[in-house]
Amino acid sequence: MTVIDIENISKKYILNHQAKIKNDSLKDSISGFFSNIFEKKNTVNKEEFWALKDVSFKIEQGDRLGIIGHNGAGKSTLLKILSRITEPTEGQIKIKGRMASLLEVGTGFHQELTGRENIFLNGAILGMKQDEIKKQFDEIIEFAGVERFLDTPVKRYSSGMYVRLGFAVAAHLNPEILVIDEVLAVGDADFQKKCLGKMKDLSGSGRTLIFVSHNLTAVQGLCNKGAYMEKGKLIEFGEAGVIVNNYLHHVSTTKLVQEFESSSKAPGNEQVKVKLLKFNPRNSDKNAVVDTTTPIDIDFEFWNFEDNSELNLSLFVYSMTGECVFNVTTQAAIFNAGIVKSKCEIPGNLLNDGSYSVSIMIVKDRSVPLFFYEEAINFEIADWR
Repeated sequence: MTVIDIENISKKYILNHQAKIKNDSLKDSISGFFSNIFEKKNTVNKEEFWALKDVSFKIEQGDRLGIIGHNGAGKSTLLKILSRITEPTEGQIKIKGRMASLLEVGTGFHQELTGRENIFLNGAILGMKQDEIKKQFDEIIEFAGVERFLDTPVKRYSSGMYVRLGFAVAAHLNPEILVIDEVLAVGDADFQKKCLGKMKDLSGSGRTLIFVSHNLTAVQGLCNKGAYMEKGKLIEFGEAGVIVNNYLHHVSTTKLVQEFESSSKAPGNEQVKVKLLKFNPRNSDKNAVVDTTTPIDIDFEFWNFEDNSELNLSLFVYSMTGECVFNVTTQAAIFNAGIVKSKCEIPGNLLNDGSYSVSIMIVKDRSVPLFFYEEAINFEIADWR
């Protein structure tokens, strides 16, 4: 039986761009300011942006659908439309059954109410009677692990507590359709494992699951159906394993160097900008694909625009299924304005064969992230032994 029928869904947003006014002097700036007020000049340019365009597919009862794609692909927008948080610009969605959604930290919670009160509020929103909620109450509390803070207003909860209670409520109040966004990434590894186990249990009882995640291993392990989205469009829909493999094949283009000659075009901000990130295997031919035994250097350079800045660098290596293989951090040091250079040395026989990506974070004062450069380079390792 079809429980969700998505027919040609599109979502349009209007982006406003403030036109820049060139003022060469203080006099020009002042006169320009007052002329905009009194003459009511329209200096705003409008742009149409389609977050979704003509998306169509059907979900059957008991399906476990994993939706994958890069950031900005339209995944979260689609879930918000499914959850009735926003309306589509075009198309329609037909839903049969009671739906519970966990799209972001604190979804569905009233900030001033306690954890206990929010459990009953969410159950009432789902159409449940108090007796039904009470039957699930102890299990919800045990799963979330927030018993000590049950009568504390949720506005004082940490993000981890929010997610634990939010998932426990959504999963235990008997929804026929459960929608989960990447929000589970906020929790620790043990909690994520427990959530995946609970979702498998729900699917075994005939519930329908819709799951958005960058962790492709979790998608393959949990889901029987997959949807690959890109730039607001549905690229492919079908069996989860096939969708994940096709997605990996599509995105695994090798990118070994990111180099910028001028800071004006480099990624970053007013404090730091990336100059160079380079995959540098220690062999003679410098092939894109290297052997598992080959030591590798990751060279990194960035512009620092502030004197007397205490900076350090974090480097993350991810598998193509979205798992962080390792993270290393340099010691913090004081730098004056100029080019800062760093190198990560990866010994041979550390990485298995496969595809990897590298992300970089520049941190100030040991705790303030200045810039995160996601998936800056990627490379492949082969096992030729």
